[in-house]
Amino acid sequence: MSGEELVLRSTRVITPEGTRAASVVVSDGTIVAVRAHDAAVSTHARVEDFGDDALLPGLVDTHVHVNDPGRTEWEGFWTATRAAAAGGITTLVDMPLNSLPPTTTVANLRTKKDVAAAKAHIDVGFWGGALPDNVKDLRPLHDAGVFGFKCFLSPSGVDEFPELTQDQLAVSMGEIAGFGGLLIVHAEDPHELAAAPARSGPRYADFLDSRPRVSEDTAIEGLIAVAKRIGARVHILHLSSSDALPLIAAAKREGVRLTVETCPHYLTLTAEEVPDGASEFKCCPPIREAANQDLLWQALADGTIDCVVTDHSPSTADLKTADFATAWGGISGLQLSLPAVWTAARARGYGLEDVVRWMSTRTAELVGLDQKGAIEAGRDADFTVLAPDETFTVDPARLQHRNRVTAYAGKTLSGVVKSTWLRGQRIVSDGEFSAPAGRLLERKN
Repeated sequence: MSGEELVLRSTRVITPEGTRAASVVVSDGTIVAVRAHDAAVSTHARVEDFGDDALLPGLVDTHVHVNDPGRTEWEGFWTATRAAAAGGITTLVDMPLNSLPPTTTVANLRTKKDVAAAKAHIDVGFWGGALPDNVKDLRPLHDAGVFGFKCFLSPSGVDEFPELTQDQLAVSMGEIAGFGGLLIVHAEDPHELAAAPARSGPRYADFLDSRPRVSEDTAIEGLIAVAKRIGARVHILHLSSSDALPLIAAAKREGVRLTVETCPHYLTLTAEEVPDGASEFKCCPPIREAANQDLLWQALADGTIDCVVTDHSPSTADLKTADFATAWGGISGLQLSLPAVWTAARARGYGLEDVVRWMSTRTAELVGLDQKGAIEAGRDADFTVLAPDETFTVDPARLQHRNRVTAYAGKTLSGVVKSTWLRGQRIVSDGEFSAPAGRLLERKN
């Protein structure tokens, strides 16, 4: 047993084979074995026994807006990665906006990496962006290691990241498919949005009417048609409309290379509970009705929806005005995503194995991080220690993201993250953080 440095024990280890009592052996930041709970250990090994607390693989969040550099008053790598670590997330992939500059050229990617390198408490990768005028930059960004390319089909909310027309979508998708890349898409149709009622004011019902389900459905239908024609690999971001699920299921049956994510806020919050003027609940596409939410959960269970990610998109508090039409749209959820999803999942009869599959295994698979996403030999020793039966009430003052606005304020959630581990090193324990130890990740192939 030479070379063993650390043994982590729990009566509830979430492994690809199921939940079991086990000892997880770690050496040089890598899992080298998963053994019986009472297996003998070397006299040179350090043993951490978590009792009945659950040992999960570190979560992988592939949809995070860090906004650094350029809009660091909104968020930054230091605060975002601390919030992620506090919530049991050990890897995130940063969106190409709302930073300045956006990640749309190799030079801009280099700028972002230079900023992130010394601030990352967890591992960080990067998406590139697909804009109307940067088709020539897509292959160089791919070669530089981005995990794929994000585009919008409707206005993004920031001028420096314009949307693609249908013709531009086909051009960018064809270019990306040509080198085997992944296109990830904010799918809302601009024509349907333009035709929807547009009212200012504090009523959430008015905002919901302004972002109808048909805008998602129409955009997704068109996206599937182009992807099918080109043979491209595409991923639908932050699905909120359950009406699109039959389209998605049919496309998957037909062999379209399509994956889909949804977000904790769509699974745990409902339109019926959003108070008027409470724009901390505003996001695009919006939080919809409870009946819609039920269908999203069913689609997660049957695999129509592949994974759950935060779409952490913060802003300064002053941009969250009481007018839903003009308030910044984004939910800040990094630190609370695991307990929020777990609270709702267990109430619906799902287990921690399901949560791990949706929030770690499948997200790692989405971006090809085969060293993440599971507790098994050969993977990075990234772990979350969770007390699944303990509860807490969300206090915004205890959150780590820069602007402590949250749609979960005052909610009682199940699942307390006791500690978070990155490559065998404890980076958070009972609210105490180590120095930044994250690495910058690149796509492997």
